[in-house]
Amino acid sequence: MSRRTKDEDFDTKIDVLRTRIKDSDDLNVQDAVFDKRTLMDLYHLASKGVIDALGGSVCTGKEANIFKAIVGEKELALKIYRISTSNFNAMQDYLHGDPRFGNVKGTKRAIVAAWTRKEFRNLTRAEEVGVAVPHPIAMRENILVMDLIGNGENVAPPLKDVELETEDAKRIFEKIVEYISVLYNRAQLVHADLSEFNILYDEGEPVIIDMGQSVTLDHPMARRFLERDIANVAHYFKKKYNVGSTEEIWARLRKDKDEIDEINKKEG
Repeated sequence: MSRRTKDEDFDTKIDVLRTRIKDSDDLNVQDAVFDKRTLMDLYHLASKGVIDALGGSVCTGKEANIFKAIVGEKELALKIYRISTSNFNAMQDYLHGDPRFGNVKGTKRAIVAAWTRKEFRNLTRAEEVGVAVPHPIAMRENILVMDLIGNGENVAPPLKDVELETEDAKRIFEKIVEYISVLYNRAQLVHADLSEFNILYDEGEPVIIDMGQSVTLDHPMARRFLERDIANVAHYFKKKYNVGSTEEIWARLRKDKDEIDEINKKEG
């Protein structure tokens, strides 16, 4: 196939994809997100039936943009990591200490793709042990497809934007503590960036998000990341609602670990 024919083929594929986009203004203003390679990867996901159409923007984060996507009658979340503006060096630090991804090298795109795979695997691992996270559906290069948390126009807000009654705040704190412990003791993971910004509030329950940076317990910084997560959560709830403490969280982690150790001892 000649270069001209290839270019024409690409343009045709992108035209097909663009006809499926509900809010084309997003493409016009998000040059950092929708580069040529990302558009081709979106077309691949569409051709495989993973998505049918793109909707509007949900939010813009430090490293990625979140958009709505549609498949059939269902709305999904499409997380696209920005190749041009992602913090390449910070990603490498989290990847290289993780034995699952320690050998990842190469271009910035390769690092971002590894980061996306890492988030997909971390979400899967968290979901398997019962932590409420967006269900991961598919990924390709720098694109992660997940369930959308919320309904229709009512996307679940981050915890920082929610006002809770004291009793609800205590219940939510205890559920988050449970998730921290389950991640640590059963999934062998530390979130590594847990705060009121990375917890959604959906129909009265917390949902943990943004797990690209989450690390396994054998990462050299895992303990420090865990301490930071615990401090962040305890500080937020104590300052805003006067509930919870770091001591409560550490006590739950120790209690659950002792119970798991006892079970393993009996089974062993």
